[in-house]
Amino acid sequence: MILVTNNEGTLGVPTTAALLAAGAGGLDAIEAGIRLIEADPSVRTVGRGGWPNILGEVELDACMMDGTTLRTGAVGALKGFLHPVSVAREIMRRLPHELLVGEGAARFAREIGAVTDDNLIEDSRRAWRAWFDHELTPEQKAAWPDTDLAELCRHAIDPEVGRDTTVFLSQDASGAICSGTSTSGWGWKYPGRLGDSPIIGAGSYADTRYGAAACTGAGEMTIRCGTSRAIVLYMKLGATVEEAVHEAVDDMRALRGGLISRVTIHAIDTRGNHKVVAVNGAGDNVYWLWDGEGEPRRCPAEPIVIGETQPRISPTARYTAAPR
Repeated sequence: MILVTNNEGTLGVPTTAALLAAGAGGLDAIEAGIRLIEADPSVRTVGRGGWPNILGEVELDACMMDGTTLRTGAVGALKGFLHPVSVAREIMRRLPHELLVGEGAARFAREIGAVTDDNLIEDSRRAWRAWFDHELTPEQKAAWPDTDLAELCRHAIDPEVGRDTTVFLSQDASGAICSGTSTSGWGWKYPGRLGDSPIIGAGSYADTRYGAAACTGAGEMTIRCGTSRAIVLYMKLGATVEEAVHEAVDDMRALRGGLISRVTIHAIDTRGNHKVVAVNGAGDNVYWLWDGEGEPRRCPAEPIVIGETQPRISPTARYTAAPR
């Protein structure tokens, strides 16, 4: 058995590891761990406490994948519900579809009795209001929200530079491999923006025959490269998990234009091996590993630079809470 999750998974990794050790299936164990993270307002990039979009609304994304059946459930731009990972799981269970977004996702969440919550905590509301008061012109304020958002979005990207998510990869006692993700996406994003987390094959992918992968960071990059699916395919073609991850990093070197920033890639294979790399990271990226024995342990990710980046420091940073 094996479990890999990023640093945002800190709150959930003990529960997921304990469930796996007790013989639970990977999907059940991952969902339980992610729900704890979604409910904790101290995690500012997932669930309750997530940063809002540029309109001041919290939109949540999540995905789960069963590597044995290759069934997925994903939800995007979900507003008003606390646990997008559970809504994603129920899409997999109850619908012939794989992905629901926006109002359709909210309608389905209401049908299944999902837990409601607007997820906008007071600190996020304060930070958004300070940005609104200081950065918008009187004309924009008077027209709000009926004003052009594109330039506002470009110049107010994410109060947290890490743009993180939570991702879980597991192999359970039966050998089944599964993946799960959950995020609120960028702060101050354009309404309706989906990162890689709900995009199957970009933000995560699992195949019990070969392995699984999941990504955090600038999802625009992994969407363009189909990173998670590519890693699993490289392993199918005979690459080790380490070789597969490095091939996926090389794929990113072809990117030109758009956002080229930080991405952390997590991957496992069917034999208990794993690899985590921080592309263009600051050198402080860590993740959690549980290898079926003892307690989960925190490990450093391998840093990799793929070229010059142009980090854009958001003016919203001056309005946010101090870093954790």
